[in-house]
Amino acid sequence: MPRGSLVIHIEQKTYTSQDGNTVIVLTPTGRLDITTAWQFRLKLQECISKLSRHVVVNLGQVNFIDSSGLTSLVAGMRDADKVKGSFRICNVHPEAKLVFEVTMMDTVFEIFETEEAALEGVPRSLAS
Repeated sequence: MPRGSLVIHIEQKTYTSQDGNTVIVLTPTGRLDITTAWQFRLKLQECISKLSRHVVVNLGQVNFIDSSGLTSLVAGMRDADKVKGSFRICNVHPEAKLVFEVTMMDTVFEIFETEEAALEGVPRSLAS
């Protein structure tokens, strides 16, 4: 079993975009691996189902991510897609960036350099 904490700390911030959409920014800290990915997955589910369909995940404080961590991100993206929301990743830690590139996940996710850039790009509400 990998060393480290079995609990992941996740900072949560709420923004309102110019057109009034609520955007949740989640910033996990530490490792996003088999021991913590399920907690992160639950947090994503909760945010998307109860708070906002627009989520930005800031990975600047995540120095290690494994397949479980990637799976939790994919699941979050699918949840947001189901409710016609948006799911963006920003500020990927250099040590975690390689995992995205090797797995070609950098082509699957919308990835931004900074949190500001990710927030700017949140789509306007779709007229129903």
